[in-house]
Amino acid sequence: MAKTLFKNAKLVSSDFKSSDHKMAFIVEDGRFSWIGAQNKIPKKQKFQKEFDLMNKLVLPSFIECHTHSVFAGSRAEEFELRNTGVSYLEIAARGGGILSTMKKTRDESAAKLVKKTQMHVDQFLKQGVSTLEIKSGYALDLKNEIKSLEVIKKLKGPRFVSTFLGAHALPPEFKTHAEYLDYLVETVLPVVKKKKLAERVDIFIEQKFFEKGPAEQFLKKAKQMGFQITIHANQLSLSGGVDLALQLNAQSADHSIYLTDDLIQKFSKSKTVAVLLPAADLYMKCAYPPARKLLDAGATVALATDFNPGSCPTQDLSLVGLLARLEMKMTLPEVFTAYTSSAAKALGIFQDEGDFSLGKRANFICTDADLSDFFYSAGATPDHFLFICGKAVRRN
Repeated sequence: MAKTLFKNAKLVSSDFKSSDHKMAFIVEDGRFSWIGAQNKIPKKQKFQKEFDLMNKLVLPSFIECHTHSVFAGSRAEEFELRNTGVSYLEIAARGGGILSTMKKTRDESAAKLVKKTQMHVDQFLKQGVSTLEIKSGYALDLKNEIKSLEVIKKLKGPRFVSTFLGAHALPPEFKTHAEYLDYLVETVLPVVKKKKLAERVDIFIEQKFFEKGPAEQFLKKAKQMGFQITIHANQLSLSGGVDLALQLNAQSADHSIYLTDDLIQKFSKSKTVAVLLPAADLYMKCAYPPARKLLDAGATVALATDFNPGSCPTQDLSLVGLLARLEMKMTLPEVFTAYTSSAAKALGIFQDEGDFSLGKRANFICTDADLSDFFYSAGATPDHFLFICGKAVRRN
């Protein structure tokens, strides 16, 4: 097996403090096989390559666990409407919102979607993202939902986690949400499963979208088919989405703005991760989630951009972290944890990546910057090298 030695590193600890002494680690076939002090490097081992990291800071690379990166068109005009007082639900009722993007995505060719989405992917890579979750959900029919998921398979760069979000909104071909959910279960999900296009299923539980009762039956059927589940939960109201996520042991409940003290306590006793999306809250002028209460109660909190063309058209991880610190009272180490190990837990891949543990993927960032330089200046990611599975991918 190919072995690579990385030496002279300031390796951050699990609580995101840089080590005072020099560290080293060995990567075999893309995974950490040894980590220790510089003066403890195993002797009598042959290394195919050696990297002198020159006392740079080395930290886990970022995991972006909630995006809607596959779409066509723009919804910039809706930003102006919301600023003049038109609500998200009003815009949707007028045929805007998700259905507006649906029409453009259905009409777009797969080749053009690949080209546009790869540009989004490259922007995440520039910021040190080694694993990227992407949802479908802007096509809402069999042909084009499959097209969207197949686009993800053609992308290059980070590791991709695909999520089927056919239950994003009610398409015009269906009269009721229940009828559409039956269609997804009977017609679309079997094809997604057969083609191995996604391992996860998501649903938007909210007033005028999908209600808790029908969503529960849909998600139970998805689980029976072997899918992991996540939920867009409690973004605009106490919709019941978080309750259902906790009840069904979902991997995550995303948004989670509206929470009672009882729900916060239930989160603390659950493995379900609260994925918080403060950039979306900024754009939507929502309240920010009670991150401090969740963390103090012992819940697992992850952060993500929610990048999409409508309610959050930004890919800026630094803005997300900055808002988490300013508006949600998260500490810098908590932000790092939320964008690494907790994000991995939200995607069900923590056994494989998210921190410096033996046997995990050697995904990391190497930088001259200090930890305090991250999540400090909106739009600015400190210069760094990104390594994925021990291989240098790019320099920013």
